[in-house]
Amino acid sequence: MQQQNAPYFSVGLTGGIGCGKSTVADLFAARGASIVDTDQIAHSLTAQNGAAMPALVAEFGPDYADARGALDRSKMRNLVFSDAAAKAKLEAILHPRIRQATLAAAAEATGSYVVFAVPLLVESGGWVERVNRVLVIDCLESLQVSRVMARNGLSEEQVKAIMATQATRAMRLAAADDVIDNNGDLAALAPQIAQLHDLYLAFSKRMAGIGPQRL
Repeated sequence: MQQQNAPYFSVGLTGGIGCGKSTVADLFAARGASIVDTDQIAHSLTAQNGAAMPALVAEFGPDYADARGALDRSKMRNLVFSDAAAKAKLEAILHPRIRQATLAAAAEATGSYVVFAVPLLVESGGWVERVNRVLVIDCLESLQVSRVMARNGLSEEQVKAIMATQATRAMRLAAADDVIDNNGDLAALAPQIAQLHDLYLAFSKRMAGIGPQRL
């Protein structure tokens, strides 16, 4: 188990697109965990009147804001897929703000432990060291493709292009302390969630007894 200097036990939940991260996070929340979702935070930062919008407009121009003043996500997505420098500029604006908001949300958490839902946990660098456990939601890549095509109406080529920008399945599994198999249906998740919840509660109680520690 890794340790950090925060007073709570934390889990970094990740997985490739279509693996079921949101579903799993909801199931942990139902058992009393506090969920801090970095995707939701990023969306709030880039929404109308979002804290990151002035910097984004200054960097990329007003054309990258929609009529409401929110980020034009489709246009920005197309840009960063084709321009590595633009991607780096976007990340330089968003990542520090996401991290600050994430830490603030975790500090206010009242659950039995904190689950950070981080889609790009493995890719982002630093997250593995900031959480006590890394939990990977795993499924077959073919299932990822079919789920996202059905959910988002994207073509197979579009889904595979997104997957190509993410860590490979092998890379995520190599970083994992714990793995949830989501190749089946919702009923198959319940016993896996229950087992891990008990484990995380035990770790949380142990941390409360020994106090926060650094690696």
